[in-house]
Amino acid sequence: MTSLALPAQSRSSLWRTEVLAMVALAWPMVLTNLGQVAMTTTDVIILGRLGPDAIAAAALGTSLYYLPMIFGLGLVTATSPMAARELGRNRFAVRETRRTIRQGLWIAALYSIPAWIFLWNAESIFLWMGQSAKLAADAGSYVRALQWATLPFHAYLVLRSFISALERPGWALVVVAGAVLFNALANWLLVFGHFGFPAWGLSGSGIATALSSAMMFIGLALIIAFKRPFRRYHIFGRFWRPDWPRFKALLKLGLPIAAILTFEVSIFNAAAFLMGLIGTTSLAAHAIAIQIASVTFMIPMGLGQAATVRVGLSLGAEDKQGITRSGWTAFALGIGFMTLAAFVMIVFPRLLIGAFINLSDPANAPVVDLAIVFLAVAGLFQIVDGAQAVASGMLRGLQDTTVPMIYAAIGYWGIGLPLGALLAFHFGMGGLGIWIGLFAGLAIVAALLVYRWTRRDSFKPAPLPEDMMSAVH
Repeated sequence: MTSLALPAQSRSSLWRTEVLAMVALAWPMVLTNLGQVAMTTTDVIILGRLGPDAIAAAALGTSLYYLPMIFGLGLVTATSPMAARELGRNRFAVRETRRTIRQGLWIAALYSIPAWIFLWNAESIFLWMGQSAKLAADAGSYVRALQWATLPFHAYLVLRSFISALERPGWALVVVAGAVLFNALANWLLVFGHFGFPAWGLSGSGIATALSSAMMFIGLALIIAFKRPFRRYHIFGRFWRPDWPRFKALLKLGLPIAAILTFEVSIFNAAAFLMGLIGTTSLAAHAIAIQIASVTFMIPMGLGQAATVRVGLSLGAEDKQGITRSGWTAFALGIGFMTLAAFVMIVFPRLLIGAFINLSDPANAPVVDLAIVFLAVAGLFQIVDGAQAVASGMLRGLQDTTVPMIYAAIGYWGIGLPLGALLAFHFGMGGLGIWIGLFAGLAIVAALLVYRWTRRDSFKPAPLPEDMMSAVH
């Protein structure tokens, strides 16, 4: 354990080492996240060539798809801090790590069944929410194709958690890079019908992304099965054998993570639904602005994932100073980047918007003007958004998820969304009011999570499943 009595120069060296280790772990995660969001961004860009109505339908469909997708992401994300803690305590914990990853794959498979049932009824859900018949039908057809990405995507996330816990996330980046290229090509072929392929429009885009997700899982599975140092874990051997203590432990850790992510993402989904009630122009402008903000968010999200691993490793090694260095290093890097992203959004909005829609077309002018306003607010909340993303990852590394879940519920749904709806509809601020509400919710959650991190010595992480079994026997 690192001593507090170390000379200033030695402490400085430890911080520099941590920065280098964090960056080395985070940058492949960041690029992998960017690659994953690039697939849905590609969908929006290509469908934008079909017009604002197609963008609106894709935005609405993606918003609904993200609800079960993000909840499942939270469930399987529990594999990351648990595996990291096991490896931090014992770098050669092959059996324990294998048990965690296998049960993570079990959770991914079992969870996909209710997710498919929910997404299959997308059109009915949109109609129930008050969307127009045409918009609901178009968005529903997109979701029915996209929903088949659920199982391979979540299984891929489990495998990515495994290689990240081993601090070798680069292979996930290689796989995602290939999937992004495939997705762009498949979109081009299946949306417009080039080279004799059917022109399926919105449905073709959903099919392209589902196929790309399948490629991601298969590619990473092959690497893990045959590539050193992953193959010695035999992740897929005797896959059918249940491990209920590990399964329950993952659910106990993963359910609050899933709730946190769902509260956060669902407030943006609710914003999209409210934008649809305001009008197609607002929804299309919102789709462009939120897609740009989603791209920048991948950087602090990746740093939060890296913080989960680094904090988890220090937790397993019982290194309190290592926990402190890992957490604050990731936090500083995340805040620094998001400050830069905010500057670009506010100063160069048309440059960013031009990637999604033709700026010279007069018919698009209302969408462009509104997107500029939305981006100004998005730029302002970049900093607090980055803060809550990294702080949440820091706390996950400590396996502290229940209290952050309560904070997320209060900030996003107790304050952020009601405030946005009030400003939008009661005070007549329209889409701008909704975005102000989003900013308020993010700021409150960020402040609460950082406060929780500063009090980390006042709570203890749950014991690992093997510790509980040892206590019983």
